[in-house]
Amino acid sequence: MKLTKSYFYITFFTLFTITIYAQVKDIGLPDVRNYKRNEYKAGTQNWNIGQDKNGNMYFANNNGLLQFDGSSWRKYPLPNLTSVRCLKIDDSGKIFVGGYNEFGYFNSDNKGKLKYTSLSQYVDKNKIKIIDFIWKIHSFKNQIIFQSFARAYIFKNGKLSILKAPKRFQFSFVVNNKLYFQDVEKGILEYKEGKLYPLPNTTSLNNTEIWGMYAIGKNKTLIITLEKGLFIYENNIITPWNTDANNFVKKNNSLGGAIINNKFIVLNSVLDGIIICDFGGKIIQHINQNKGLQNNTVLTSFRDNKNNLWLGLDNGIAFVNESSPFTYFGFSYDISTVYASVIHQGNLYVATNQGVFYHDWNSNFKQDVFKLVEGTTAQSWNVQVIDGELICANNRGALAINGGKVTKIIDSKGYFGFKQIPNHSGFYIGSNYDGFAVFEKTSNGLVFRNQILGFDKSSNSFELDENYLWLKKDESLYRMLLSDNLSRFSSIKKIDRLTSKFKNIGSLQKIDGKVYFQVSNHFYKYSNEQDLFYEDANLTRLFKNIPMISALSEDSQSNLWYAFDESLGVLMKKNNKYTNVVAPFSNLTGNLVSNYLSVNTIDPNNIFIGLTDGLAHYNSNLLNNVSNKPKAFIRSFSFPGDTIVLGNNQNKIENIRIPYASNHVRFTFSSPTYENLENVQFSYQLEPFDDRWSNWSNISIKEYTNLREGDYTMNVKVRNSNGIQSEASTITFTISPPWYRHFLAYMFYFIFCLIAIYTISNRIKIKIRKNKYYETIEQRRLYLEKESRIRQEQYDLEKEIEKLKNDKLQIKILAKDKELVSNSLQVVKKNKILNGIIHKLKEIDVEALDDSTKFQVSKLNKSIVKEVNTDKSWKDLEKHIKNVHFEFLKRLKEKYPTISPRELDLSTYLLMNMSTKEIAEIMNISTGGVELARYRLRKKLGLNKKENLIGFLMNI
Repeated sequence: MKLTKSYFYITFFTLFTITIYAQVKDIGLPDVRNYKRNEYKAGTQNWNIGQDKNGNMYFANNNGLLQFDGSSWRKYPLPNLTSVRCLKIDDSGKIFVGGYNEFGYFNSDNKGKLKYTSLSQYVDKNKIKIIDFIWKIHSFKNQIIFQSFARAYIFKNGKLSILKAPKRFQFSFVVNNKLYFQDVEKGILEYKEGKLYPLPNTTSLNNTEIWGMYAIGKNKTLIITLEKGLFIYENNIITPWNTDANNFVKKNNSLGGAIINNKFIVLNSVLDGIIICDFGGKIIQHINQNKGLQNNTVLTSFRDNKNNLWLGLDNGIAFVNESSPFTYFGFSYDISTVYASVIHQGNLYVATNQGVFYHDWNSNFKQDVFKLVEGTTAQSWNVQVIDGELICANNRGALAINGGKVTKIIDSKGYFGFKQIPNHSGFYIGSNYDGFAVFEKTSNGLVFRNQILGFDKSSNSFELDENYLWLKKDESLYRMLLSDNLSRFSSIKKIDRLTSKFKNIGSLQKIDGKVYFQVSNHFYKYSNEQDLFYEDANLTRLFKNIPMISALSEDSQSNLWYAFDESLGVLMKKNNKYTNVVAPFSNLTGNLVSNYLSVNTIDPNNIFIGLTDGLAHYNSNLLNNVSNKPKAFIRSFSFPGDTIVLGNNQNKIENIRIPYASNHVRFTFSSPTYENLENVQFSYQLEPFDDRWSNWSNISIKEYTNLREGDYTMNVKVRNSNGIQSEASTITFTISPPWYRHFLAYMFYFIFCLIAIYTISNRIKIKIRKNKYYETIEQRRLYLEKESRIRQEQYDLEKEIEKLKNDKLQIKILAKDKELVSNSLQVVKKNKILNGIIHKLKEIDVEALDDSTKFQVSKLNKSIVKEVNTDKSWKDLEKHIKNVHFEFLKRLKEKYPTISPRELDLSTYLLMNMSTKEIAEIMNISTGGVELARYRLRKKLGLNKKENLIGFLMNI
């Protein structure tokens, strides 16, 4: 019983989830993203679409097979360069394609690159010369069937067989696991075990092309024709499907379609885009060139794994975000920047910069545009219902609207908005360009009563409580007290800060009927009794983890909508508890109207948000994929010489090793997240090169250069437009070291070091032994040299001693000679004196003396003469002079060989510093003779008059 109940709950929840998840909204238009041919760099026409298990999209294009991974486009042409008209991806990941005279499949090689394998080569060209275009491919009961007009080529177990058309095939379809062919003569044929069996009563469609067949109920098949419209085949009978959808197809022709989760039908048209209808044929959405498509001819449509639509156009590709809880009213509905919206008397009114527009709330939005309310063509700041009357705050004044036109201009001043005055029933206050005015509700509607005196500043941000009117102007707050008769402000106080902690005012709002003042996400209320602002801790705590808000508004369901950084968030209230919802609204970032937070909550299914380019409709109960984690892929890994492609259904590549010369690597990233691609961001980290994850960025390429050898792991995460992060995708690779840092190189270095150490050690030992030997020899040599030197020194010393002895003896001799010379000179002087005495004695007259005296004088004279004649001192003097000055005389003779002995003597006497008179006496010449001898000596020595002769001789 418990198991049955659990199964019931699971089944119910699953069906309910699918129903909600597959919801196609009939209010507004989904977001449409167009891809032009200059973006995907291929042909204009796109005939067929597919998606692999990794989420990559594939398109059968005129120039080949296109692949789109969310970040980049890749093109894979067929060998004969013809257009691809169809494709099919089987469970193994092979991408089967067909073109003109060519069919086969693309599959990933061991490096992830898509390689083409032709199957048309198995066709016998002798029997079938022209294959023609392959228009349809089906994966059916372990067979791949390629259908052309003339025949079908069946590929199974590596073999190709041929199924010939009875007359001529048009197209083929798989419905409820059954394969059908349309033959132009036999009608619709069912293929069973290699044979064709006609379906009853289907030849009536032979004169038209069938472009689609879909099961829309039990034993009920929808048939889509090109020109004749839509038909139902049920119980072997074909009947026209008389619905709005059929009328559309008859008018615009159809090229097939798609089914969205067995609940909605997408119908492609030749002339007017697509429609989405339910299984009853009611049109839910109509999307054409006027509503966002770049081309009205839709060749194919495809529902992806997130229930979004891809359209192959006659010129380009379109993505339709059907899974989003948002739809939009934009330029195609003839509305621009929206400042406010409201529903009144069955119409949806929007205040825009061009005026007030309206649309019937109960009618279908798919075709009609918004209509302008007559008389409101000007900037409209607000539109609101006051006591059942629709009032517009317009640049032209306060306007009353009824029946699609302005019925009354209440006041001609420009207004921002109106609020009821507490404790004054029927009285309202309006903020206008000159300050504030009072309005009164009467039987004739709202009427202008008076302008409030005493204050002329204006703003759209004002609130009233029981005591004061509060106005936020710029970053200041004004507290104003109305007089009892509402004619003037009796007091006005400007407030620049609420507390000493915070300066300036963030926003002014009324929550649950009470006025709150917000600054830096702190909320304050005012106490009139204490005349101070005090913080509301509960509300402040509620916004603690929310980014700094700039505006706040409470809707009709008590939800709190807030604006921050040009983005939107909401605290949804349920059972007195708030849940913060931010992710879905990230798609609106940058499109909100600055300083005008416009959120109109009619009910949880219908929430309108004013944008700079229109109006957004949000269904908070519509489950969608915003909470699902996206997937991140390292799409390619490149290095010089090779590229590895990932995410193409190949097996995981392991043991990637890169040579050191190719250490410049490049990664590309992708995520099969196609909603709001401009807000998809990546973060990466290369371990161990990067210390932390990179900042989030839209860039899907990263390069690293000059990486060192080692093991690396590249991690990539993606964050979608809703702020949801994926799990990390990784790839591991190794950069080999250069040959000189390779393990084998280190082994070689180690062995070489061992050998070197061993060799050097041996050489050192040998060297030491040799050194010891040579040291011994050297010591012996030094000893002998020392001994020889000692002997020589001893010998030299002995010689020196001998020499010193000789020198000493010579010195003594020289001294004796010098003494002798000196003595000889004294003797010479003595002889000179004696000669003088002799001359004096000769002058004495001896005759006059007596004989005794005469004898004595004679004896004395003889004695003196004898003494003089026997004295040999002069000869001894010459001898000794030559001995004393031998070296000088020798040098002088060597230098001047022509010098005479007499001149040598003169030179010696001059050297001895003898006077001219002494020299004359010694040489026994006159003084004149000495001067003459000196003159001749100078001439022989080559001296001029200025040179000193004695000094010259002393230098010889």
